Amino acid sequence: MSDRANAPETTPLQERLIALIKLKGPITVADYMADALGHPHDGYYMSQEVIGADGDFTTAPEISQVFGELLGLWLIETWRNMGSPKVFNLIELGPGRGVLMSDMLRAARLRPEFTRSVQVWLLEISGRLRHEQQKRLRSSEVKPLWADEFDDIPAAPSLIIANEFFDCLPVRQFQNVSNSWRERLVGLSSDGKTLEFVLGKTPPPSDFCLPDPDECDEGEIFEISFAAQEFLTDIHSLLNEQGGAALIIDYGHLQSGFGDTLQAVRNHKYWPPLASPGRADLTVHVDFEAIARGAIDSGAKVHGPATQGQFLDRLGLALRIEMLCKGKTADEVAKIQAGASRIAASNQGGNF
Repeated sequence: MSDRANAPETTPLQERLIALIKLKGPITVADYMADALGHPHDGYYMSQEVIGADGDFTTAPEISQVFGELLGLWLIETWRNMGSPKVFNLIELGPGRGVLMSDMLRAARLRPEFTRSVQVWLLEISGRLRHEQQKRLRSSEVKPLWADEFDDIPAAPSLIIANEFFDCLPVRQFQNVSNSWRERLVGLSSDGKTLEFVLGKTPPPSDFCLPDPDECDEGEIFEISFAAQEFLTDIHSLLNEQGGAALIIDYGHLQSGFGDTLQAVRNHKYWPPLASPGRADLTVHVDFEAIARGAIDSGAKVHGPATQGQFLDRLGLALRIEMLCKGKTADEVAKIQAGASRIAASNQGGNF
């Protein structure tokens, strides 16, 4: 195993954060996540090979083409339910290496009128990943456009896909200390050379609407993502005004609750979240109950949440696997079935 997988190193971003904290004091977990993932020069998505066997993690579209193909069929059916608009957006949030969009568009060719009507938008901040997306989608008959911000995408009826996107949005963390909330912050060790978690000294503002600390044990953590809330507000506004649907697929919990879900992954293994910032992926679990509650409050219809395995089964996973296996060798069949298991089985990838 490489040294990269084993030994934390001091990164340029870590040095910047230490200098900032020495000057201004501890920073929020959300600010730490935002810099560790998205710093223009030293953020993880800007500087690292992130996805696939040579990266730090893999995703369902990378594991099996069936994932994107079934989502492509979902897009066609949802577009038809919208009245088959002649002009509409297909927006993917955080499109990785473009594998999912490529597979969805291949499946969507079953309805030529769909591909004639769609404008694909990819919301991506990483130049490295944009380059990958451009190469993979170069031959597509639907020519995608890219946006840095959601508001940059022109308003139109829209289908929105977010696969492992919301788990990367920054959260703030609060800890129950003597039956009162204190914000969990990122500060410095006693020698000032490494990052460590510290607690704020004053209670958070009441308008944060945190739950009553009586509802949890001493030391419990509550997470809230204001970034996710703002993003969802923009999505609700677009869909309410223009029509459409959003499909959110991610790791998370179906009911709101307590717990520290901040985690880092490096070379496909867990990694200390505060070690070597900018060199490891950071994620949190998505609160699907909060997402559903916000959508309902905005006037949207909500279907789910459901596990990924349940969703894929309803889209016809078993039938698609059967079709793909026809005429294949035993080894090819085994590979196809293994990929399907990874994206759908509850003990592997199917409990998103």
